Amino acid sequence: MTGALYLLYFLTAILGMLLVSRGFAVSGNVTNIFSTVCYFVVTLLFYGLFKPVSGSLSLLAALFSLGGCIVMSLGLFQIDSPLSPLLFFGPFCLLIGYLIFRSSFLPRILGVAMALAGLGWLAFLLPAVPNYLSMAIKIFGFLAELSLCLWLLVRGVNVERWTQQAGREVLDPGA
Repeated sequence: MTGALYLLYFLTAILGMLLVSRGFAVSGNVTNIFSTVCYFVVTLLFYGLFKPVSGSLSLLAALFSLGGCIVMSLGLFQIDSPLSPLLFFGPFCLLIGYLIFRSSFLPRILGVAMALAGLGWLAFLLPAVPNYLSMAIKIFGFLAELSLCLWLLVRGVNVERWTQQAGREVLDPGA
């Protein structure tokens, strides 16, 4: 379910950008609002998915992502914010990457890719990042998140290992 909703987010975000760039601002903004709602729900699903790895880090990741969704939504309504959504989505990806790496139910390489994407999103905020490097960061970040999306959609999590980790969390809630 998380993978399907994550894919729906990607598709609607791309469609929204295309509509806005083609002069269909109203339908593009409606589509972008829908994509933001999808990401909001994906955030909540990730919280539940990674809570067995570390409840506190999973909550922190969710709060960063929700903050990014709020800042992104402000821009859709032409409300200026001094903050960039990447200021929130960078730490979110870093934390999700760490949680994936620490989990036993998803491949560690996905965690490494997500953590690197998070660093890239944060580096993208630096004004001194050359244009050719910013394009590489965007492509890598997109591919890292899409890889996680497709893995969840096609392979899912190792349910047995997730259940084992969830069982340990019940025994040790500070995990």
